[in-house]
Amino acid sequence: MNARTPALSTASRSATLRQLLVSSELEFMMEAHNGLSARIVREAGFKAIWASGLAISAQFGVRDNNEASWTQVVDTLEFMADSSGLPILVDGDTGYGNFNNVRRLVRKLEQRGIAGLCIEDKQFPKTNSFIDGERQPLATIDEFCGKIKAGKDTQTDADFSIVARVEALIAGWGMDEALRRAEAYRQAGADAILIHSKLSRPDEILEFAREWAGRAPLVIVPTKYYSTPTEVFRQAGISLVIWANHLVRAAASAMQAVAREIHDTQTLVHVEDRIAPVSEIFRLQDADEYSAAERLYLSGSEAPGAAVVLAASRGEGLDALTAERPKVMLPVAGKPLLRWLVDAFKMQGIHDITVVGGYRADAIQCAGVTLVRNERHASTGELASLACAADGLHTDTVIAYGDLLFRSYFLRDLFESECRFSVVVDSSQTQPSNQSVRDFAYCSAPDDRALFGQKVLLRHVSNKAREVAVTGGQAPQGRWIGLLCVRGAGREALQQTLAGLRARADFDTLDMPDLLNALIDAGEEIDVKYVHGHWRSVNDLEDYQRAGEFAHARLPFVQGAPDTPGSEKRR
Repeated sequence: MNARTPALSTASRSATLRQLLVSSELEFMMEAHNGLSARIVREAGFKAIWASGLAISAQFGVRDNNEASWTQVVDTLEFMADSSGLPILVDGDTGYGNFNNVRRLVRKLEQRGIAGLCIEDKQFPKTNSFIDGERQPLATIDEFCGKIKAGKDTQTDADFSIVARVEALIAGWGMDEALRRAEAYRQAGADAILIHSKLSRPDEILEFAREWAGRAPLVIVPTKYYSTPTEVFRQAGISLVIWANHLVRAAASAMQAVAREIHDTQTLVHVEDRIAPVSEIFRLQDADEYSAAERLYLSGSEAPGAAVVLAASRGEGLDALTAERPKVMLPVAGKPLLRWLVDAFKMQGIHDITVVGGYRADAIQCAGVTLVRNERHASTGELASLACAADGLHTDTVIAYGDLLFRSYFLRDLFESECRFSVVVDSSQTQPSNQSVRDFAYCSAPDDRALFGQKVLLRHVSNKAREVAVTGGQAPQGRWIGLLCVRGAGREALQQTLAGLRARADFDTLDMPDLLNALIDAGEEIDVKYVHGHWRSVNDLEDYQRAGEFAHARLPFVQGAPDTPGSEKRR
């Protein structure tokens, strides 16, 4: 258990479940099938867990007809109870046998801290109700009442609940038989009745509820009649709704999509940003001690401690969209452009983030950042914005343009560099695609994608695809995308170089490439990390549309669009 969320005691769990059953309000319970899904149910805010027989069988890879033994199920329940601390109502099928099996099951469930047991009036071994339900025989009323009495006589916790599940409607025996059985089960000691139906409409359930008239708490599982408004259940006097199998189904569909994607593309690059990071799995496991191991084994070195985001511009070519907000606050796939960038840093453990605003800085709203202002943004370039934050560089820092979207491995590659300065260069763009394309990078070697570990240094950055005076007509090796990592003594070197540039009369016109070139002229080595696409920037309406496509491809797993680089002019 997470120390910040204390587990309920066994007695408290069973008491909580009983309170949910007898509550005057409609209550809800979510399916879980292992420790991880149980933790997720708790974090989602549910008060209790339904330990689904179908879902637990599925995670074992076996059929839902008692192919998993009751001891295997109980072992799984113990992990679920430990990881969530929530009350668990167990889908106990038919009780795994006769009255004696039910007695032993109740004892073992209480020992493992489980709050309640639901048993159904079919014969052992059972088959899932939605598979030929009409052909599945029901137990006799007397036999099933004996199971209920045996369970109630065995429990030592007065609040432990036994829910009797009526399968008469599933088996096609009709409403009168369902009501007759439910009443018999109530008199035998059942704490609640679960009435089940396989129809796509709630008619049977609502009729049963009217006839039942609140004689005991009523539980439903609206898997088939899922489109029914929840208010209908509330008005019908239902006590508890079970969302019975949706987490295991969601997991299956996501795993199928990811497995197909990786198989077909033979790469992880298209899925990594669309699935939970490994750090999230560690967090769900409460493995705080893994933080150090995560930095050691995932990044190869410690991540820089801070970031500076240059976000002072309105955005040329976006005037129609930026009248009331700066470019970095434009919504992209449901959240502001700046939020995408900040989240990318935070995923790498960078939480000290400074944003340099300018145009409509008052409209920059982003949790987890420090905002400073370039009050002269309208008449200055990118270096004037950087100068507003440069004096605060006290740790390894990533400097970024504010209109970037990129794959998470970009930052990982920067973190792995041992040089004082490192940059990301896109080798797929060596010629301008439109007038605003700039920041062409001339490097010591081209991107040889078949070789790894080759050290490549930045030689010059230009706003022109060919700059004869510096490069002798050589073609650029790519484009600098707007990410610069500064490490160790590089911070002091950057501050000194920036101070020298501030003494120039044309300082207000200078941009980040001027800083990079000045660092190179001063003898600094700038390590080049080549990429090939997988990023976007936003300068005009066409870029903005493509950014949305790129961002959608990074949302929790969906089919994505191909990646091609964008264009930019920002400060």
